[in-house]
Amino acid sequence: MSPALAQLLQLTINGMAIGAIYALVALGLVLTYKATEVLNFAHGDVLMASSFVGWGLIVGLGWPFWLAALATVLFAGLFSWQLDAHIMRRIVGQPQFAGVMLTIAMAFMLRGLVSMSFGPESRTYPTPWSGQTTRLAGLVVNDLSLAIVAAALLITLVLFWFLKKTALGISIQAASQNQLAAYLSGIRVKRISSLVWGISGAIAAVCGLLLAPIALVDIGLWIVMLKALAAVVLGGFGSVPGAILGGLLLGVIEQFSGVYLPDGFKDAMAYLVLIGVLILWPRGLLGEAHGRRV
Repeated sequence: MSPALAQLLQLTINGMAIGAIYALVALGLVLTYKATEVLNFAHGDVLMASSFVGWGLIVGLGWPFWLAALATVLFAGLFSWQLDAHIMRRIVGQPQFAGVMLTIAMAFMLRGLVSMSFGPESRTYPTPWSGQTTRLAGLVVNDLSLAIVAAALLITLVLFWFLKKTALGISIQAASQNQLAAYLSGIRVKRISSLVWGISGAIAAVCGLLLAPIALVDIGLWIVMLKALAAVVLGGFGSVPGAILGGLLLGVIEQFSGVYLPDGFKDAMAYLVLIGVLILWPRGLLGEAHGRRV
């Protein structure tokens, strides 16, 4: 294999690993938006808080990784459920702007609470894949990257099966399409909305647990939500398959821009993609076209 081809494949694999995180975070954003029509700006902070909870259980209390991961995912899911049931439900019927501002307020409160509880220092924790690599066709791949891709694939397949094949999943789809019609059909829309928030929070916790060993457990970890938002716009706002595709593409684009473009472009690429898509193709790759006659 030529060095140029090897580098190309290496960058693609690395990009898909980080893109899988973006895809999962974007998936959580889309799920809550379709269920409640509110863009949850606190989603990234739930991810960040989950990484600190995981660190506290693994390093602080000495729990095994898998037990700590399970407890963290359950905690994030229940916490997000309660956010919707006791806070977001209070503004049902209000303009969407009220929901956006409320989630932004919750994000800042979470950030401050984590900072006061754990301190601002960056830290990390060991995982079953730390420091391990695998050779694939002459390429050296971190086992953690493979674990991230495998987790993203598993979560996506289970979620699609749940939404398509179970009565509860079909109820979620019905409520996301028309809440009033779903309510008149006997679906408990409020409970469905809280359940979707809980699922989204659990997915955010998985992302935080897998991303933290790479990017460190840090208050600034919430910023991944902004990149996931760019992935949502790239794939098509409101499209679940689009969120996944947009996240993977954005991760690959970042990796290539970090090597082939001048310094600084890698960190800014997500926002450049966001601006470019909004200008050139606002509906995104898999989004539906919406028009209005005047």
